Amino acid sequence: MVTGIAHIIEERRQVTKEYVELIEQPGGAGYYIAGSRVSLDSVVYAFLRGESPEGIVDSWPSLTLEQVFGALSFYLANRDVVDQYLAEGTAEFRDLRERLKKAQPALYASLATARREIAPLASPSATIHTPA
Repeated sequence: MVTGIAHIIEERRQVTKEYVELIEQPGGAGYYIAGSRVSLDSVVYAFLRGESPEGIVDSWPSLTLEQVFGALSFYLANRDVVDQYLAEGTAEFRDLRERLKKAQPALYASLATARREIAPLASPSATIHTPA
């Protein structure tokens, strides 16, 4: 039987819950919400865009409100590390996009054309006429 301060430490160890886990993958390690396939990146970027924890749960119904608050607490407690991790991910994505543009110029030209054709349809000034 554990007594005294050792008992308190043991109780805290048992009630401490991890909300974020670092998972090793072939392309490198990534942070994920524990027990889910949702990346910490997704939750943090939603939070930084101004989404509420409840709104984040609406966007990722596989998460609980507890998991979202836990993930946000992890982010706020480790902001310097997580911000660096996010910046590295953004730089990797930018480099990959540039390499793909050089490797597949025809594909990217087609995508640019499609974006120009779709842009007028997606603009806020475009009106949708519905039959009365």
